[in-house]
Amino acid sequence: MFGSSAYTLIWILLSIFGIARCEVSTNQISLSKRATIDLVITANFPDPSIIKVNGTWYAFATHTRGTDIKIQVAQSTNFEDWTIVKNADGSQFDALPVLPPWVRMANYLTWAPDVSQLDDGSFIMYYSATTAARPDGSKHCVGAAISPTILGPYTGLADALFCPLSRGGAIDASGFKDRDGKRYVVYKVDGNSIGRGGACGNTVAPIVGTPLMLQPVAADGYTFTDNAVAILDNDGAPDQGILEAPVLTRSRAGVYFLFFSSGCFATSGYTVSYATATNLKGPYTRASSALFRTGDGNGLKAPGGMSVWGDNRHMVLHANYGKGRAMYTTLITLKGTEVVTM
Repeated sequence: MFGSSAYTLIWILLSIFGIARCEVSTNQISLSKRATIDLVITANFPDPSIIKVNGTWYAFATHTRGTDIKIQVAQSTNFEDWTIVKNADGSQFDALPVLPPWVRMANYLTWAPDVSQLDDGSFIMYYSATTAARPDGSKHCVGAAISPTILGPYTGLADALFCPLSRGGAIDASGFKDRDGKRYVVYKVDGNSIGRGGACGNTVAPIVGTPLMLQPVAADGYTFTDNAVAILDNDGAPDQGILEAPVLTRSRAGVYFLFFSSGCFATSGYTVSYATATNLKGPYTRASSALFRTGDGNGLKAPGGMSVWGDNRHMVLHANYGKGRAMYTTLITLKGTEVVTM
């Protein structure tokens, strides 16, 4: 299960001393005819996104319930050995310690951060949180926060960036810079939050749309320069009424790859999937099968929430592990309209 007898012995010893879920180790999983995936963070580290700055990798992740950490951070110098960032006193570092006024403070549920470096060298973080506009905490919106340095702490903009409450709110934003220098943000309209029930609230007909949206923005990463457009939506029951966690990139051949998760994250139907297009706004054609899914000979359980670095090679994702969701790494290649795992 853990790749070698030596690793198993180390894991047992770590467990005995109660530190296995706090430290970061590498566990290689060989995927039959598909890929090699490394388990690199065994602590609960959902929805990871990655960025490389000055030779160091950083991963930002959803908060962990039961703590007051809004946004977690881990770092690595080699993409193999990861350490969760801590303060000088040994406590866990928080990249977004102070939330802006639009967030519902009682139960903020900060999800799915994504960090991009802007042309002036500063950084912008997109994140989701429950909105104070819905005191019951039933709706999320997407905000943005800025920092002159990669670790921050980040300062949130006073108002939410995307907050279509009549359509269910918004979550899971990520930034994309095209080859012409223009910037965009992709995000999910959280339609399943107003669904009629079932898995994640949206498997009872009529199923509500959860469109993935493309929003052009200025060089600052948050000023809108045109109207948002929908580029892909769920296929109803086969997707359990959900597409989410969009990540957009472009191959050297000029093909746009839209990665996303389909299905309900709380079920084995959750996936890492993708679609391709030759035009930024689409139409996008979905791949014939998911890139990663439960029961596909890969040992992963409910994989999702992926991120890919701008080299279109380094990828991270989460999957169920123990009582949480661990972070895994893998390498890919974009070939034509196919994602090839290595």
